[in-house]
Parts: sequence; structure tokens; C-alpha cells
Amino acid sequence: MSADIDKPYVLRVAELIYLKVAEIKKENSEMDNIQAFEIFMTTKDYDLISSGEFHDKWFLELKNNKFVDKITGKKINNETMRLLEMQKDSMIKFLLKIPKLYYAKSHFPLEISQRAFDHLWRVCESYEMWCKETKQEKLITLQILN
Repeated sequence: MSADIDKPYVLRVAELIYLKVAEIKKENSEMDNIQAFEIFMTTKDYDLISSGEFHDKWFLELKNNKFVDKITGKKINNETMRLLEMQKDSMIKFLLKIPKLYYAKSHFPLEISQRAFDHLWRVCESYEMWCKETKQEKLITLQILN
């Protein structure tokens, strides 16, 4: 990625999800995006994001560093912190995890799991849209928008 293109902070979790799903798919070449997302939903990274722990750790790191982001070296303002708090809340709400929830006896995803899947998909779509808007098509590996 070009050093002069600043990624919005709200895309940090989207990029993590996107890269993890892409990694799953790369390791399993016969797998489609849907299957890769389903596997991602069983990972520790998913648990970290869905519980709010991903954001909590990041917020603690920011607080301890006077709200200067270690990756960009820039101070994060109050408005951005409010947006990140809202993002955390939506991740917890939409990615609610209940053990063994994904498949019912019929092998169709339950409504709450479908909601989590849809949310992850939209988050990754937003990442791809940002990549397209900033002319960084080489970062697009899942081709969700196509």
C-alpha cells in the first residue's frame, strides 16, 4: 500500500476480517467465499471481534498512548473514537456468538448466524470499496463486489 494513502480507522477491523477470510480461502483453493466466511466465524479472531475484545484492546492501547495510533503515529480525535465505539457496539450486536448456533438439524444457518454472516460480508464489501476508491485494486483478492 502506498504510504500517502491513509486508511480510515473504521476500516482497521474490516481489513483484519478481509485478510483472515482471504487467508482461509488461499489455504483451501477449492473453497468459495461463502465457505471461507463460515470458517472465519469459527476462529479466535472472530471471537475477539464479536466479543468487543478487539476494540477494547485497541482502545486501551490508544488511551495508554495519549490516543496516538501506533500504526499511523497520528492522534485519534474524539469524533473518530465515538465512531469506533459505535463500530464496536455494532460488531457485538451483529456478530453475537452462541455456541453451536450455526447449524440447526436442517443444516440451514439460523437467523442470528445469517445476520452475523451478512454483517461480515458488508464489512468486507466496504473494505473492497475503499480499495477501489483509492485505486488499490491489488489489495482486492476476494472479489466480493463482482
